[in-house]
Amino acid sequence: MTGAREHAVLPAGPRLWWGAIAALAALVAVALGILYGGADGPGAVDARVGAAADGAGASWRNVALATDFLGEPGGAAMLVGAAAAVALLLRWPRAALFVVAGPGLAVVATKLLKPLVGRTIHDGHLSYPSGHTAFLTAFALAVALLVTGRLRPGGAAGPSLVLVTATAAGAAMGWAQVTLGAHYPTDALGGWCTALAVTPATAWLVDRTAARQAGRMSDAPQPERR
Repeated sequence: MTGAREHAVLPAGPRLWWGAIAALAALVAVALGILYGGADGPGAVDARVGAAADGAGASWRNVALATDFLGEPGGAAMLVGAAAAVALLLRWPRAALFVVAGPGLAVVATKLLKPLVGRTIHDGHLSYPSGHTAFLTAFALAVALLVTGRLRPGGAAGPSLVLVTATAAGAAMGWAQVTLGAHYPTDALGGWCTALAVTPATAWLVDRTAARQAGRMSDAPQPERR
């Protein structure tokens, strides 16, 4: 499917709902960045949550390492490549673009925010917000948006399922980052919020760009038949 007949990646019904979530997530991400800007250690919330994550056994550490791999370049490329390939097999190029651009822009946003916030961990490594958490959250959010957009569950079931999926993915990666000592818990929360802010906006932008392109193609003069 191409052009105007192609399915939107952001369902029309809950667009205002997603706009509100994205705006709220952006506010929380900014507020946390201001609160922990320039800090070089855990806050009170970080200390409490981090203490609960301490003492994970070898088996749980292996789970954390496997989860962490999904946010590394190799693991991320595997996930995004597989999702994009499925979208192309379904003749849905807009979806293929979205599963690449959504997580990609979420990670770019974290890289831009880190030097602005200036929070550090482990000898000066910038930590806020967590790029790994932002990636997996954005990827899960993008895939769930596409699936529910095609299945079209009624009422609030679709948006609720998408949000639960994105939250579960963010929580899993956030836990892995804290367990491995790579990030503070509030870094993971910031990464989750960054993904919730960036991914719906990316979906809207992809749909709008595709609609404009389809409009230009329909307005173009058609060749005369002889």
